[in-house]
Amino acid sequence: MSEHAARVLVVEDETAIADTLLYALRSEGYQASHCALGRQALAQLRSESADVVVLDVGLPDIGGFEVCRELRTFSQVPVIFLTARNDEFDRVLGLELGADDYVTKPFSPREMVARVRARLRRAPAAPAAPVEASEPGWKVHGAFAVDAQGLRIRYREVLLDLTRYEYALLAALLQRPGAILSRAQLMERGWDHASDSADRTVDTHVKTLRAKLRAAGAQDDPIRTHRGLGYALEA
Repeated sequence: MSEHAARVLVVEDETAIADTLLYALRSEGYQASHCALGRQALAQLRSESADVVVLDVGLPDIGGFEVCRELRTFSQVPVIFLTARNDEFDRVLGLELGADDYVTKPFSPREMVARVRARLRRAPAAPAAPVEASEPGWKVHGAFAVDAQGLRIRYREVLLDLTRYEYALLAALLQRPGAILSRAQLMERGWDHASDSADRTVDTHVKTLRAKLRAAGAQDDPIRTHRGLGYALEA
């Protein structure tokens, strides 16, 4: 499937905002559809897949956070939250629930299209295939394999569907297995915006990364927390 055949579901109860988003997305060739209610969106996503979901936090039936929480029980589709609030608490909560991006109203439709495009480019193009230690481009670190050029990481032959920050964090830990990296060191390697550079944000991405490793079959948590110091990875 080409990038511009991607399916984008917009979940937004404000008609003017929804219409603007749909027009911008369709003008770029995306297959954009719309739901005004959270329950309606969940029902549609259970029956029809999407490649990206643009999800408003303030829906009239159930909140966007609850929609994302329930969505994550059956789907890992990328979610971009849309909200009128810019509180750090809301951003962190959204990331903890598995969101991939966060856009605050008012926003530029062109910016939203760019964020959708960027998320689609980071998504894996095909299901994971087994990795051989000698496969070109991949470097094996114990149970992990890293393709630095393709910005991909696999765990026990399972391709991890990582966000940009999750990839940067895990790649940094894999570069120095067993070494304790502070939150500041991890932020230097993966975060390039001041608004993202909070210690709690690093903790949030460690939490989501651990959940994805469990889903990939990790029985024991390979990421070790060292209180007051930072994190280390046992590869």
